[in-house]
Amino acid sequence: MTERPVRDRGTDARALAIALALAVSVVAIEVVGGILTGSLALVADAGHMVSDVVAVSVALVAIWLASRPASPQQTFGYQRAEVLAAAANGGVLLLVAAFVFWQAALRFGDPPDVESGPMLAIGVVGLLANVASAAVLQRRERESLNVRGAFYHVLGDLLGSVGVIVAGVVMLATGWYLADPLASVAIGLLIVYGAVRLLRESLTVLLEVVPGHIDTKEVEGAIKSTPGVLDLHDLHIWTVTSGMVALSCHCQLEDGRESDRVLAELCDMLHDRFGIHHVTIQPEVTRLHGSDESHALPRCTSEMGHRHRPAEPAGSVTGATDR
Repeated sequence: MTERPVRDRGTDARALAIALALAVSVVAIEVVGGILTGSLALVADAGHMVSDVVAVSVALVAIWLASRPASPQQTFGYQRAEVLAAAANGGVLLLVAAFVFWQAALRFGDPPDVESGPMLAIGVVGLLANVASAAVLQRRERESLNVRGAFYHVLGDLLGSVGVIVAGVVMLATGWYLADPLASVAIGLLIVYGAVRLLRESLTVLLEVVPGHIDTKEVEGAIKSTPGVLDLHDLHIWTVTSGMVALSCHCQLEDGRESDRVLAELCDMLHDRFGIHHVTIQPEVTRLHGSDESHALPRCTSEMGHRHRPAEPAGSVTGATDR
């Protein structure tokens, strides 16, 4: 398995700043245009653009927080701020979709006349701006859940602009004004799809689920096949934030084997093969797993069903390595 690239938060911030400037410009145009033309589809798209401004702003603040150094209380720093921002953006997207559905339902019974020509022109302007924003963010969204949240907002707006243009063309050609609320519903459905996907990915990180690109069984097999390792237990793999995967486990080593060398080999292998940069391994030797309780490590059973060792007697060794 190839190593995942190391993130560059500075590049993420620049991409988000460009997207923010474009979003603010389009919001002003669409809000005024939606009010003047009477188009709900245009107002719905403008409302989503407002959520984009909030989403990108939150993402930028999250990057600043995540870049702050760790402290004795925040030992991982504020890395999870980006994941929380992505989850918050997912919630905002659902609220925007609910508003769009509500307004569309009100208009189905009595669709108002819409000035289709100006609506169409403003929709084209919004589309061009959203294409530019999406192109900037698309280069970074695969490496950052935080940027992905902003990208989903912009992508929803891009598709929303397409819906505005289609509705404008239909109304201009046929005078069928139901096309406006129908386009709004289509935009709302696209927003819901992006929101659910974003929330699912965010919760996966917050619940410390094993990252999708890593096979736990494969990692376990690779550790056990390392010379000097007899067995392992309490294996945990989770994502701290986008691009930062962590692993911890207890490894039973052969008696007489140099533990420092085995640990170095394990950390190099996990880094190079699985792209795991933060590795913590507790080495244990065979005599500590024997039947003689006087030589056994103290144990306690956790609620998760794993057996942990809260204290180490004299002579035991703990290894921790960052890559």
